[in-house]
Amino acid sequence: MTPAARVAAAADILDGILGGAPAEKALTGWARGSRYAGSKDRAAVRDHVFQALRCLRSYAALGGGEETTGRSLMLGAMRAEGADLDVIFSGEGHAPAPLSEEELAGGRAPEAGAEACDMPEWLWPALEAALGDAAADEASLMRERADVFLRVNPLYGTVAEAQAALAEEGVVSEVHPLSPMALKVLEGARRVRLSHAFEDGLVELQDAASQAVVDWLPLDGAQTVLDYCAGGGGKSLAIAARSDAKIVASDIAPERMKDLPERATRAGASIVVKSLEDLSTDDCFDFVLCDAPCSGSGAWRRSPAGKWQLSEDSLAALCDTQVEVLKAASGHVAEGGQLAYVTCSLLGVENEDVVARFQALAPEWHCTVQKRWLPSDGGDGFFGAIFARK
Repeated sequence: MTPAARVAAAADILDGILGGAPAEKALTGWARGSRYAGSKDRAAVRDHVFQALRCLRSYAALGGGEETTGRSLMLGAMRAEGADLDVIFSGEGHAPAPLSEEELAGGRAPEAGAEACDMPEWLWPALEAALGDAAADEASLMRERADVFLRVNPLYGTVAEAQAALAEEGVVSEVHPLSPMALKVLEGARRVRLSHAFEDGLVELQDAASQAVVDWLPLDGAQTVLDYCAGGGGKSLAIAARSDAKIVASDIAPERMKDLPERATRAGASIVVKSLEDLSTDDCFDFVLCDAPCSGSGAWRRSPAGKWQLSEDSLAALCDTQVEVLKAASGHVAEGGQLAYVTCSLLGVENEDVVARFQALAPEWHCTVQKRWLPSDGGDGFFGAIFARK
């Protein structure tokens, strides 16, 4: 595929996403119907699509037009890149059709604030309330592609040994300051899953800030740990790498944990997987982690469609769910144990406000410490709070 044909394909896929199709489903459908596209073509088209979703509002402004379409977004993208528009929009072969006079004359610079930072207008006040003067800088980082990070499994080797093993297979990395076990991939990211280091459990894919959250958890002395909202189990695996505690992973949707037993075996970790229904009221733990369902605003570089799918009503519902999750999980904390609340959100309504709401509803609990990790720290955005009984 030519560069222009890739732009045309991305525009078509974006039209489907703008029409309501999930991004991954739209990309998969295109790939299955485009057998002529090689791996490099598929990767390039995917990059176009996800970058357009990260920068949807600013690209729409640059693209002009009364309606946002896949074509207008890709026109805005090409203008942002300084590409030769006559070459891309030539109409030759599989290239997009030539630009109209209106398209040539249209387009404008995005306005400062929510549009320039590619955030929903309704959400911008909440982000400013949470981050203050840093809101624009942190939001702008969400317009960039996320780095690929690995967590070195200390059960199988050192950071230096992992770097050397990866380098032998073309994966170049550097240590990252957010966590002592974190590696940032500099070259060969698409080779990671095929590497022996990954297949043998020496490294796992995990964001550096997610690793830092687990490093921060006060697990010393805990003999039993419950990962209450385990999802794929990344934090369960990270806990197992630094603690000898008995670990139970649970989730309201057990299918999310379907790969965890295999991942745990590969990592040399012992993790018991249970559905929430299998947890009895008598199942109590020294430490309970609630990595609660959230907007994912701290990880919108990785899942940019989430920015545009979130609404005021769905955010309010998420905040209510977060309080309910904390209340339910607190019933599984043993006497003298601790409860952790974690989100990958930048929003105060999901973080500090939920902490305050939980303490008001459960006055026997008090927050002992809170911490934020911002995109400017190098990884995704996270929030954590630790609770203990009074």
